[in-house]
Amino acid sequence: MPNARLAGRYAKSILDLATEQGQLEAVYADMKFLQAVCKASSEFVNVLLSPIIKADQKNSIINAITKDKVSLLTHSFTNLLVKKAREAALPEMATAFIEQYNAIKGIHQVTLTTAVDVSDEMKKSIEDKVKAENKFLSVELTTKTDERLIGGFVLEFNNNLLDASIARDLKDIKKQFLNNEFISKI
Repeated sequence: MPNARLAGRYAKSILDLATEQGQLEAVYADMKFLQAVCKASSEFVNVLLSPIIKADQKNSIINAITKDKVSLLTHSFTNLLVKKAREAALPEMATAFIEQYNAIKGIHQVTLTTAVDVSDEMKKSIEDKVKAENKFLSVELTTKTDERLIGGFVLEFNNNLLDASIARDLKDIKKQFLNNEFISKI
């Protein structure tokens, strides 16, 4: 069961410790790695969530996956999580850490969803446009494809949604016809 408050507190703790020890960038890279592992492997997340698997087995599994891939600070952090029986919140903690890091560094997450893959030049153009229009210092663009959009794009950032897709336009036209907006104006 996700616990955003718990994840945020643990993320802030390791963020502060990493900053204090001058290892912020290394721990950020580690958290990106852990987040990628959690997204790629539902089995790993299920192991973390399982009440049946003992703590020492979970610790061995985490250590096997992260061996030589994370810093000593992150290794100690994951060991502490298992010791305190908080390992189930590791995916949320990694995400919370990344969000807090981005807030400190002024990095804004932008998600671009299109019907087809876009070129690198188009990605760069969109990044530059978002930076200029919103006066952002740094933008981290993530792209997705969704054929249901038919064409156009959907841009998400800072709880804003810009939907310029053909699917949305068709939905709006259908809504207008169902409401008979044109008949009443004749």
